[in-house]
Amino acid sequence: MSLSASSEPGPPPADEQRRRGRRIALVILAFCAAPTLAAWFAYFVWQPQSRMNYGELIEPRSLSDPELPRLDGGSFRLSQLRGKWVLLQVDSATCGDRCRKKLLYMRQARLALGKDADRVERVWLLDDAGVPDPVLLREDGGLNVVRAPGRSLLEELPSSGNPAGYIFVVDPLGSLMLRFPGDPDAPRMLRDLARLLKVSRIG
Repeated sequence: MSLSASSEPGPPPADEQRRRGRRIALVILAFCAAPTLAAWFAYFVWQPQSRMNYGELIEPRSLSDPELPRLDGGSFRLSQLRGKWVLLQVDSATCGDRCRKKLLYMRQARLALGKDADRVERVWLLDDAGVPDPVLLREDGGLNVVRAPGRSLLEELPSSGNPAGYIFVVDPLGSLMLRFPGDPDAPRMLRDLARLLKVSRIG
């Protein structure tokens, strides 16, 4: 008796392949975003009243990523710091007392995080074409200083027209999520950052 050869199923239609590809892409995107969303929820939503955060919550928003010039002539993009938490300030190159205090608070808060310090980067966006005091820059090693005058990036920072009045926090996926006053209560700012890094599984 002869047995007829079983026919093998052909490849799925192109439309089905495209739908499957989109589903896989959405699953990967959700997987990547889940840790930050979980940190945001755990820190800002699911917490007792006694643990209310000091920093002001901002609805997470992705920042643009223009190429910005460094003081040394190189180029910089915020995306170079993906995977890190970023403390960001905007100020003139003249950097008065408030500007210097913000630089000091950002540096001290990062160092006070101890073993988690390497998870945090600092960025100073210059809103003019001036040149900062070289002594100030030497005192603040590791600070990313870049020029951004006239860039739309400055307009993306929620600040009522004065971004110099705040210290902003950008998450490891490049989204703005928190801001502190320009003259913050340093211990409370540190507690916020430490809790945020503790509940985050990325960055």
